[in-house]
Amino acid sequence: MAGESTGAIVTAAGANLAIAVAKFVGAWLTGSASMLAEGVHSVVDTADQGLLLLGLKRAEKPADEAHPFGYGREVYFYSFVVSLLIFTAGGLYSIYEGIGKIRHPEETGDVDLFGLHLPGIAVNLAILAFALASEGYSLFTAYTSLPKGSGSPLSTIRRSKDPSLFVLIAEDTAAVAGLVLAALGVGLSALLGLPVLDGAASIGIGVLLVAVAFFLLIETHGLLIGEAADPEVVEAVRALALAEPSVRHVNEVLTQHLGPSDILVNLSLDVADDERGGDVERLATRLERELKRRHDKVRRVFVEFQSGPASRSADRDG
Repeated sequence: MAGESTGAIVTAAGANLAIAVAKFVGAWLTGSASMLAEGVHSVVDTADQGLLLLGLKRAEKPADEAHPFGYGREVYFYSFVVSLLIFTAGGLYSIYEGIGKIRHPEETGDVDLFGLHLPGIAVNLAILAFALASEGYSLFTAYTSLPKGSGSPLSTIRRSKDPSLFVLIAEDTAAVAGLVLAALGVGLSALLGLPVLDGAASIGIGVLLVAVAFFLLIETHGLLIGEAADPEVVEAVRALALAEPSVRHVNEVLTQHLGPSDILVNLSLDVADDERGGDVERLATRLERELKRRHDKVRRVFVEFQSGPASRSADRDG
């Protein structure tokens, strides 16, 4: 999954860099506020993808004395920073630029380029069409990196523990929607002679980015402070422990994602009172080995043995 995420991010970064240049050229030539907002949006997206790549790289650092569980959460931290950038540098700037355009509306100017006199609307729409094709391809690449057979894209994103992928999908989705808004703003302002619509489109783009940023902040915040593994994994751990004849009761199954592909499992068991120390040690070793074999994301397993609640029947008997 990490390799697929990296490939999708590199594809998106390359596309966004080219798109940003094209949008800024269009904004400079025609004076369009929505094109300028879209140019800033693409620059922010490119910087965001650079931060995601940095997070993925730092997350690969091996564990050391200061960080005995490794650096897997680096990708969560940088994804959180990306969400803040989308909110501030992308969303708020676009709203600010749009308000300024509404207060001081200016018609989109025509362009004299290489001896040709071109309508400003034609230049902007051509650039937006190029950007839409590039962003659409980037979004398709990101969607194909999602796990297959895991439900709708939204439910998959909500359950995903790989923010580098779902941040990219959210960014690309917002980019495609923003391009549609920019095209409407540029087109309607020129056709109706109402340049304020260009500013309104810029505000719409900003509101869209703020909404996406809030969604990502909520998702990455949960991962940053520590989320449990999927319920299916927790139940599989419980079932595996109960399959051992000497296990009377599973007291607790505590799990936490230390990274997109790094799950810590803490298992508390009540075993038969007549079990010998050597048998208990072999049980712990057997459970650890089997959990890691069945679930490749389980990297650390801690098994502790405690008496179960006296008032509760054993799982095996109940």
